[in-house]
Amino acid sequence: MHQTPDLHYLLHSNPAQFPAHFSSFTAITTTPTHHNFHTLSTPRLEQLNPQPTNCSSNNNSIFEDAEINIINERKQRRMISNRESARRARIRKQRHLDELWSQVVWLMNENQQLMDRLNCVMERHERALEENAQLKEEASELRQMVTGMQLSSPLVEFSYSTPPEKALQIDDS
Repeated sequence: MHQTPDLHYLLHSNPAQFPAHFSSFTAITTTPTHHNFHTLSTPRLEQLNPQPTNCSSNNNSIFEDAEINIINERKQRRMISNRESARRARIRKQRHLDELWSQVVWLMNENQQLMDRLNCVMERHERALEENAQLKEEASELRQMVTGMQLSSPLVEFSYSTPPEKALQIDDS
């Protein structure tokens, strides 16, 4: 077996960049056939599948790293999304709290106005009750005066025929 100088372009210029198990491919050989053609020799089985455990573990490691990266990216996106969602929830909560405080202030003002009106109405009611009591007392005094005047007057006969309440009628309106 001898090396074919025509196929040197298939070889990498820097074999150190490849893993150690690829070093067996650096020598490509040809064998003569019965037609005197030079052909490439077929590589042995160990040359086609050099160190299969390392290759598969490297591939698995690469796939695992890619999966971990994808999972980490998803976690990162989810974390960012959750933070944004929490921020929006805090803003909504603060808005709701502000609206509730606004309602509290409005209701306190409304309550104060209603209390003021109620106090005013109650004061008028108290004055009306006092005035009503005073007027009833005055009416009673006036009836007594009229009754006393009727008894002492010479028209006693007229007084007995008309009851004192009808003799002096007070308009309540």
